[in-house]
Amino acid sequence: MNYEKICDEILELSQNIRYAAVYDYGELHDKIKPGVKSHLSREETETSLSQAIYRWSTRKKTADKIGTPIFALAKYEKIYRITIPIGGAGLILITTEIDVDVNQIVDKTLEIRNSHIEN
Repeated sequence: MNYEKICDEILELSQNIRYAAVYDYGELHDKIKPGVKSHLSREETETSLSQAIYRWSTRKKTADKIGTPIFALAKYEKIYRITIPIGGAGLILITTEIDVDVNQIVDKTLEIRNSHIEN
């Protein structure tokens, strides 16, 4: 799977997307929008993503009762943070500005993810 291309396609979805990453098999592939300063260091991002992987594993435990998790959304004072599963234990991470249609970003990202999984 071409993780760099996935990140590029996600960043192109909206001018309000700050950052796109795919964390899979313990490796982080990421891109930040030109001119945007990251709020977290790379190490902090990797730590946060490893914690997100753990949270996804706990969500899967209730899937037979409430359905398979599709995405998770956290709203912070400065950003939205969206996580979407990809592959076995991988995640797509997107951060956006606050003034964005999150559902539209999620729907388009799911289309991107699915197109790469099918190929």
